[in-house]
Amino acid sequence: MNAQQLVDERGDLWLALAPLWLDREPSERDYAHMVEVVQRYDMTLNELEWMFRLEMAPVMSRHQLSIASEWRQFNDRKLMQQLVNHNMRLKGWRRKSWALFSGLTTMMVRHRWNALMNRVAVARGEQI
Repeated sequence: MNAQQLVDERGDLWLALAPLWLDREPSERDYAHMVEVVQRYDMTLNELEWMFRLEMAPVMSRHQLSIASEWRQFNDRKLMQQLVNHNMRLKGWRRKSWALFSGLTTMMVRHRWNALMNRVAVARGEQI
């Protein structure tokens, strides 16, 4: 998969979910937008979980740990470049390593992710 394919297939989803890592709690409006975007993708809750853990969290958690990071909003272009670069290298041992450490990279936003997945499940008429 090339960079343009990644942007076409995941870009909107990544950018919609990025506010989970901002230095503020997402509003109901933020969550509603995230649910709307997630609904456009044909992904199970389990597939969404692994996308969150492997495709996004390794990049996004660096923003939380950085002193000079963006706290109020992200530069979408720069963020997309970081996400694409990470995902282009996400193979073999890197994928396994991120899977192993995904609990650490997701723990700071796990409560927000769970709240979002509850909303997605309700919108789909599913149970978690």
